[in-house]
Amino acid sequence: ALLDLSGVHEITGTWMGSTTVPCTYVPAEGFAQQTLSWRVERDSSTSTVFRRDDSGDHILLSKFRGRVSVPKNSPGNASLLIENLEMPDSGHYTCQVVWRTTNNSLVTRKMTTTVKVVKVPATKPIIRAGALGLTLPAGASTSLTCQASGSPPISYRWFRSFAPAGRAVPLGSGAELAWARLRPSDSGTYFCEAQNR
Repeated sequence: ALLDLSGVHEITGTWMGSTTVPCTYVPAEGFAQQTLSWRVERDSSTSTVFRRDDSGDHILLSKFRGRVSVPKNSPGNASLLIENLEMPDSGHYTCQVVWRTTNNSLVTRKMTTTVKVVKVPATKPIIRAGALGLTLPAGASTSLTCQASGSPPISYRWFRSFAPAGRAVPLGSGAELAWARLRPSDSGTYFCEAQNR
């Protein structure tokens, strides 16, 4: 059985977004994964970002803590997810997997992907309009969802407007506004607001 890592040579991620650097293989009988590590090379220095061994998962570079992960319980998938991309995350990422064979010899494979973090032109949120008007029976459960496109991260707020004074009462933050049991007094006009930087 020939174990080989597959992935891509280059990947582009968007600043403040997330990207997955693929690294996968087809598990073969008689080969047990011993260690998995990810290293990054930038400005001609190389450092280990992530290491998985018998003792668990270790994130070795503090600037990546809380931002990188590798799927668990997914044999053959060693891909690295990087969240909240920062401009300095650009570099050459090397995935290295070491297997132990049934006769106790070690097999090592590695693969390198270039990650480029780019800033996209900032765009303000554009809300996709939902259906206007919704009639539901009292006691029913329902929810309204606000969806906007634009530069991430986008935050949402829901309001209820009271005519004729035009007062707007804030109801909560989050893309979804939900009711477990509708009451007649819930009838009214609701609107959402989307905001980014």
